[in-house]
Amino acid sequence: MQPFVGGVGAIIMLHHVCPARSDEFQPNRLLEITPDFLASVLQRLRQSGFEFVSLDEMRRRLVDQDFHRRFVVMTLDDGYRDNKDWAYPIFKQHDVPFAIYVPTSFPDRSGQLWWVALEQVIAKQGSITQEIDGRSRKLICRTTREKYQVYDKLYWWLRSQPSESAMHAIVRDLAARYNVDVAAICDAECMSWDEIRALAMDPLVTIGAHTVNHVTLSRTSPATVRSELEMGRAAIESALGQPPRHLAYPYGDVSAVGPREYAIAADLGYVTAVTTDSGVLFPEHRNHLTALPRIPINGEFQQGRYVDVMVSGASAALSRGLRRVAAACGTTLGRTASGSDQCGAAFRADRERVLRSG
Repeated sequence: MQPFVGGVGAIIMLHHVCPARSDEFQPNRLLEITPDFLASVLQRLRQSGFEFVSLDEMRRRLVDQDFHRRFVVMTLDDGYRDNKDWAYPIFKQHDVPFAIYVPTSFPDRSGQLWWVALEQVIAKQGSITQEIDGRSRKLICRTTREKYQVYDKLYWWLRSQPSESAMHAIVRDLAARYNVDVAAICDAECMSWDEIRALAMDPLVTIGAHTVNHVTLSRTSPATVRSELEMGRAAIESALGQPPRHLAYPYGDVSAVGPREYAIAADLGYVTAVTTDSGVLFPEHRNHLTALPRIPINGEFQQGRYVDVMVSGASAALSRGLRRVAAACGTTLGRTASGSDQCGAAFRADRERVLRSG
């Protein structure tokens, strides 16, 4: 199918690059790939004829319709320290440009990696008491299977809260009751501004915006969306001396971002913005530069053949009925709800698979 659905290029989405952990309970493992697997992916893509380019060069090729060779852009979300310690040396060795999208509250040390805090709470406990929908409930999590079930239940319940502040308040309370230090998680997991500045000095590295507080933008007011995008850019400009031109939407699936956010990003002058809608790039994406799809590389499936299928465009094409572009909900192109999201829909599918397998 690749000649028909392969498009002109692709944007790869990663989060963590770090050595594999041995823990049985790892609900966020799908966000982690090993350094060896990253190196093998780069070699595989290069051998397949892809040219590695920066976000700026990707945009130029889409705007100028310059498609003499299929290209790929490597991106990482959230600014984790392992991006510097493990991913950067591999990109440097292979001379591959890449981008890191940074939510500025993380290097400011005011951010909440609530999904990690939730994992740590459940990992340490045999049961958890939590008020859910007005009722106090005791959730048993003694076995690995039960821990995955409780994580899944609480994760999606938290994502359904009416506001980000409500969700974060619940997680702070839960973490405090079960002795998990939320602030320490951010400090341990995420790069400081000094570390980001050191990386940004390398021409291979692009630092992009990822809002301030890593919020689900669709659940906020237009004024808050604009503030998150403006203030996130201003904080990066203050730290690095130049404003970011590129943006990644937090979570990025169809429940988290849509036409309103695409329009605001364009109005604020971002030259590209990426979603987590799964797919490759086509010439038509020149008209949707603030609604670009990406291909997630999932830590649960670290085999080259999965990467081959994803970058071929076949899986995304089948999921959206062979439509070439499906990233502008509410416009003439339309948008399906089938795009995968490493921080969203993929959690459901992977968790269900883990639970079925026991």
